[in-house]
Amino acid sequence: MHFNEKELFGAALIGFDMIDGPFLKWKRGYSNSAKLLKLDDFAMNFYLAFRGGNAGKKPRAILYDKFYIVAFPRDLELCCLFMKPQGIENNLKELNKIALRIIDEMEVNDNDSEEDSDSSDEDTVDEIKRLIINLLNGTQMSTPELRRYFKLSNSQIWKVMSDLESAKKVKRFKKKGRTVIWTIE
Repeated sequence: MHFNEKELFGAALIGFDMIDGPFLKWKRGYSNSAKLLKLDDFAMNFYLAFRGGNAGKKPRAILYDKFYIVAFPRDLELCCLFMKPQGIENNLKELNKIALRIIDEMEVNDNDSEEDSDSSDEDTVDEIKRLIINLLNGTQMSTPELRRYFKLSNSQIWKVMSDLESAKKVKRFKKKGRTVIWTIE
């Protein structure tokens, strides 16, 4: 990183009082750009942004649209250097292009994985239907038995069985109370 002193337009020291919290100890402007923000209003925000969070997860710099801040902690104080970035617009435009490309790639991957899971669900249902037909070959089973056998919910087993019944692969053998007993067509 190449540092240009002309980028520096202000500095501030944010102190911390155990009762009142963060406060602006002093500030200094180095150019006319110092009017970009009122430091008094942002002392709490900057302190929390740089000093809050877990150890090792604190930012060293934050980039805003018209300036960036680099902060250096010392005890409970925080020295903030306010910088006006030069030539960063082109970098941000390029980064935006990269971000949009990544977003598009991830959406395509998400769509592919959704299609894969849909087809694998269909494959699983088809396999369950095939197994039910084989199980019912020469025997009868109730809906609760089939549900437990395949670890399906009540609505899932009924969907499978009604599909098989519509395809005339299974039929209702008899009914015992509320329980339907199935057999092969």
